[in-house]
Amino acid sequence: MKVLVVNSGSSSLKAQLMETSNGKVFAKIYCQRIGLDKPFMEYKTSEKRVIEAPMPTHKEAFQLALNTLTDKSIGVIKSLDEIKAVGHRMVNFGEKYNQSIIVDKRVLKDLEKFIHFAPLHNPAALLGVKVCMELMPKVKNVAVFDTAFHSTMPEKAYMYAIPYELYSKNKIRRYGAHGTSHRYIAMKCKELFGNLKGKKIISCHIGSGSSICAIKDGVCVDTSMGYTPLAGVVMGTRSGDIDASVLKAIMEAKNLNIDQVTNLLNKESGLLGVTGKYSDMRDIDAHLDEPRVKLAFDLLVYSIKKYIGAYAAAMNGVDYIIFTAGVGENDELVREAVCKDMEYLGVEFDSKINKTAPRGTIQEFSKKTSRVKVYRIPTDEEYMIALDTASLVK
Repeated sequence: MKVLVVNSGSSSLKAQLMETSNGKVFAKIYCQRIGLDKPFMEYKTSEKRVIEAPMPTHKEAFQLALNTLTDKSIGVIKSLDEIKAVGHRMVNFGEKYNQSIIVDKRVLKDLEKFIHFAPLHNPAALLGVKVCMELMPKVKNVAVFDTAFHSTMPEKAYMYAIPYELYSKNKIRRYGAHGTSHRYIAMKCKELFGNLKGKKIISCHIGSGSSICAIKDGVCVDTSMGYTPLAGVVMGTRSGDIDASVLKAIMEAKNLNIDQVTNLLNKESGLLGVTGKYSDMRDIDAHLDEPRVKLAFDLLVYSIKKYIGAYAAAMNGVDYIIFTAGVGENDELVREAVCKDMEYLGVEFDSKINKTAPRGTIQEFSKKTSRVKVYRIPTDEEYMIALDTASLVK
């Protein structure tokens, strides 16, 4: 089945046309600067093209993407009838939506009530669904939620120690994110290592946004992100875990309101905040001779190590540590620094393989004698979204 996987941002649109039976990707689309000056679309099949075109709204961006997919010279399908369904990445719409669902007008109206759970992501995601419904009215749309995999967390993991009515009435709790990625890792671990009953996995999704997930018996038992994706380890521009009283101190120090402080913690902190200029790990790695850059690197690594230790304690051990996402898959400096001095936990890390292994492949980095196995498994969130979509529309 051909499924169009969509990730709609506030000024961007990412999409992939996939075949669910084998995971083949026919085309990747990335529309950027929607509603801004100089918009363009990257279109990648066997080769990459950049197409400049007016995109005042997401509707024009989607229309351009669909027209390109069916274009006689560079398209990959003859007509839109070949697209059987559209799967949409959704971040967090609360407890009610903890599994993938076909979106009709009734569900769409209900989803709009829960935009506040991810105000930076949810409006654009819903807009993507609406545009698809308008442009392809006969095609079913499926919402796939980042939080779904984390719905198996026990109360002791997802509850905050705040007045209980804030949970019972307002649903303030830990939800996590990157669940589709962590679910993919669990699926691949089952393929690689067999039945996950009794197995303890720590999945490290490290990218510009990062989260750590504790997986026991194949299901999530804890995760580092919280009510929003701001919590957890140090990230590119996000602070990660922070004392809540720091918010008041920042407000007073910089004369900011709460919305401005939240923006500062989400977009001006993390690696960028510490270095003052870099949020990308490639820049961090290239400037480790600068004291503040080295400090940012150390903060990131230390935060990851702490979560690995905490989840090993919570699960009474760990069998596999998995690195995934952009940094986890490609940054050998981060992997080695995280796994250094973990012999107490049973990790024996092979530095040589870590430095020389080709990118883009499943790779073990632990020595044969290592009690805890360390792997890189490239994630594929789009494929998980496509699989969920296909399973619901058949």
